[in-house]
This record gives sequence, C-alpha cells and structure tokens, in this order.
Amino acid sequence: MKPLIFIFCFLALAVPGRAKDAPDVFRSENLDAWCIVPFDARKRGPEERAQMLKSLGLTKLAYDYREEHVATFDAEVEAMKRHGIEFTAWWFPGLTAEGRLILDVIARHGITPQLWMTGGGETPADDAARSAMVEAEAARIRPVAIAAAPLRCQVALYNHGGWFGEPENQISIIERLQRDGIKNVGLVYNFHHGHPHLARFAYMWKSMMPHLLAVNLNGMVVNGDQTGQKIMTLGEGDQELGMMRIIRDSGWQGPVGLIDHRPETDSEKTLRDNLRGLHWLRQELASPGSGGPPPFPPKPESSPAKNAPAVPSTPQKAA
Repeated sequence: MKPLIFIFCFLALAVPGRAKDAPDVFRSENLDAWCIVPFDARKRGPEERAQMLKSLGLTKLAYDYREEHVATFDAEVEAMKRHGIEFTAWWFPGLTAEGRLILDVIARHGITPQLWMTGGGETPADDAARSAMVEAEAARIRPVAIAAAPLRCQVALYNHGGWFGEPENQISIIERLQRDGIKNVGLVYNFHHGHPHLARFAYMWKSMMPHLLAVNLNGMVVNGDQTGQKIMTLGEGDQELGMMRIIRDSGWQGPVGLIDHRPETDSEKTLRDNLRGLHWLRQELASPGSGGPPPFPPKPESSPAKNAPAVPSTPQKAA
C-alpha cells in the first residue's frame, strides 16, 4: 500500500490549487464533438449531423473525415454555420492536395479551426537519433504552420501512439519550432491514447499546459488499451475522475471534446451517454459523493490491475 500512497501524495502536490473564480472547464458551452463523422453508424450527412448536435445542446465540432467526405467539405461547414455550430478543429493530413483543399475551404468560409496532425515512429536508440527525429518532425510541421498562420489557425500535434504520440516528444518539436519563430503550434491530448500515461499524468499535465490547445475525454481504466476497453463511456471507468480533477484544478480553460469512436453505434446515443456520464462526473468534482451511483457502473473486469499505479479520484493530503 505504501508505494501507492507515495504516488498519490506526489500527484496531489503536482498541480496548483484551482482559481475559485475560474469557469467550469467542463461546462456544456465548452464541449465539442469528436470522431462522429466516419464513426457514426447512422452515416449522417452534414445537415443531419448539425441538427443532431444542436438537439444535444452541443455548439462545437472537431471534424474528422474519410475520403468519401471530401466532396461534402463545403456542405459540412455551411450546415454547421446554419445551426450555430462552431468548427473548432479539423483532422489534417499535411500539405497534400487534400490538405490544400481543406485550407481553401477554411479560407473561403472564414473559419479558424485548429489543424490536428498525427505522426508515428519507433523510439530512437540514443539522444542523437532522438534529436534527428525532432528535427525531421519539425521540418514536416513547419510548412503547415506557416500556411495556417495567415488563416489564423493553430496546428495541434495529436497523441496517436508511437514516438510522435508521446507528449514529451511533441513538446520538443514545438520548442524546436518556437526557436524558428513559429508560434502557432501546440498539442491536443486524448485520454483514449493516454493509458500508458496514467501514473505520471499530473506531472505530464503540468508540462503540457503551456502548449495545450484541446483535450478529448474518455472513460479510463488502467491498461484499458490492452484489455479491449480503450473506448469507454465517461463515468464507466475509474480513472477519468482523477484526471479531470487535475485538469479542473490547474485552471486550464481550453476546449474539451466528447468522443464517439464507436462505428457500431449511433453517434447521437454515444454522445448522449457521454453527456450523462459527464454530468455525474461534474457533480462528483463539485462535491464527492453528491452524484449518487455512477450512471454507467464500471465493469467487473475494468478495475485496476493489482498494485498498478492509478490517478487518485479524490484529493490526497501530502504526507
């Protein structure tokens, strides 16, 4: 038990106290929907999707797409505008022909979404190899950032696994670009790609904060990515409450995403479930125990592995 308490104490010390007058970062008007285009079992078109978001009270969309959606880019933006839905982010392939088309759509419609970019790569063998990877990734991102700047768009590095998906490496890339005067690059952090980070999340959050442009939530359990529980409804896991408390207490105020990412399910149902789980989590954040039973009780197999480090779900006193 002592090693676990030791971790909890350091986690509690790692994040400064919350500003009492700070708005609730998880409030409804700060939420956007993510992974609801190719992952929607209903296969909605732009107009149906905009109507669905509006009916849920969501006013922001982070837009992912597949090849079949390219022809409806303009229709997507126009539908969202008609229904008062803001384009907060756009999955971006780089300065390919498709990427340049996206920039053209952004310019013509006068929107300013973040451009979310991913990468990969194996862990380098030594410091020299790591430095070379940082240089190579900075060189790949630099022209995108330069092209995005006149459109008032930011570029966000997306943690999608591999070497590039580790926030510490993303920060090194961002800092390298900053030395060249590139100021419009940050990162977006996804809970569902963060299972390996649970034990060090508080420290990592502190280092990410100066660069962080968005966060996407997910129900979380230890080793969920290895046990078929990578995507879970908010409130179904036993780790997301502690992670959200760290975010809330830090005073960070960027956009927060609710993800679908379940191709077998209607995106409206997934978003409704996540909104219900988020409501319970917000009550627990405000006053532990006030939310009553969780709306989606954790599955028996979702409890943390024996002796696995965990993010505390309630504040811990320093030892």
